[in-house]
Amino acid sequence: MSVKRTILKGTLILTITGFATRFMGFFYRIFLSHTFGEEGVGLYQLIFPVYALCFSLTSAGIETALARCVAKRVSVGKKKEARKLLFTAMALSVSLSVIVMLLLQSYAGLIAEQFLQETRCDSLLIILSYAFPFASVHSCIVGYYLGLKETGIPAFSQLIEQLIRILSVYLFYLIGIRNGTEFGISIAVGGLIAGEIASSMFCLKMITKKALDYQRLTKKIAKLPEYLGLAGELFLLSAPLTASRVLLNLLQSIEAVSIPLRLQSHGMSVSQSLSIYGVLTGMALPCVLFPSAITNSVSTMLLPTVAEAQTLNREQQMRNIIQKSVCCCVLLGSACCIFLLLSGQWIGSYIFNSRSAGDYIVTLAWMCPFLYANTTLISIINGIGKTTLSFLINTFSLILRILSVFYCIPIFGIEGYLLGLLASQLAAFLLCILYLSHYLHSPKHA
Repeated sequence: MSVKRTILKGTLILTITGFATRFMGFFYRIFLSHTFGEEGVGLYQLIFPVYALCFSLTSAGIETALARCVAKRVSVGKKKEARKLLFTAMALSVSLSVIVMLLLQSYAGLIAEQFLQETRCDSLLIILSYAFPFASVHSCIVGYYLGLKETGIPAFSQLIEQLIRILSVYLFYLIGIRNGTEFGISIAVGGLIAGEIASSMFCLKMITKKALDYQRLTKKIAKLPEYLGLAGELFLLSAPLTASRVLLNLLQSIEAVSIPLRLQSHGMSVSQSLSIYGVLTGMALPCVLFPSAITNSVSTMLLPTVAEAQTLNREQQMRNIIQKSVCCCVLLGSACCIFLLLSGQWIGSYIFNSRSAGDYIVTLAWMCPFLYANTTLISIINGIGKTTLSFLINTFSLILRILSVFYCIPIFGIEGYLLGLLASQLAAFLLCILYLSHYLHSPKHA
């Protein structure tokens, strides 16, 4: 199968799944907002910075490194070594996740009080901690298959995760109604765990069925030096990625936690600030990000494809892939921008039952052309091995957003942050375009 057909097939599978999960998530968030209120959604969203930070520490960097290593091994015919990399990555990731789980349980109260500035998140963080070992297994197996450029299992596992998450929460909700028990937003956190358990069990079943022979594996584990060498390779590749993601997520956590606090500096109550935060992050942003299922799918396929093209010195192929994918993402973002400008108020008022959500959607619509392209641009930069550069670009973009939180929200309210979001996406887009233009037109790639 040609590279173009491989990318298109993988993108199509991931896009269909992405739209399906986002479609379910869209109505799931409506259910949460109507069931637990804007403040409840705000509390639920407040723990996600911690979730993202812990996931970055335990899984995200290893998944990206594994996908790149597997793609390079397969491109030169070393499929058995690619499977060994999977086992090694799982051992590293699960070990880290168990440590993080225990630490989060021990310090949940401190994190909720000192970092999130909301003691009601204490119990939510303890529940959340149980998701990470399962998320690690899921993440590593997904990284392995993406390195092979096989998207069926990653896509279906994503669908299973979302479906089980939603069904489990709705089931608990129905049980509570029948028994006269009023469950809080904590059941939504329980749904996260149920989704991760289901998706990890599915991935393990598929990898066991296709790739593992336990008797042979037991014999190979005796070759400890070989696995230690692979662990060292994975660690060297994943450590910078993990460090950058942890730092980025730490900055994102500071940004997210500070929004309600700075809204209070603008003159709002705790309840009002959490409600606005819930509307923005639980309603408006998911709506704006809904079409990005396509660009996320493209970026997922581009990383191993660009890494393979670079390994095999296929410069013209790489140049064509980059140019066409970026143009398509910008066109998609422009079309979505126009659609949201025309329909944003209606979506906010009639679907989310929130005029504020409509106002935010219309304002955020302007960043769609840059937002959708940036996902693809960053993935391309990671694919050619410039992970430090992608980290610096993301960091600069985040700093602009954080500055808008601390200096614009107290003066202009949430509108100041929305303008900061737009400025940060535009800055990241211009920096990525400038570097890739230089890279593609350098003498080596001319």
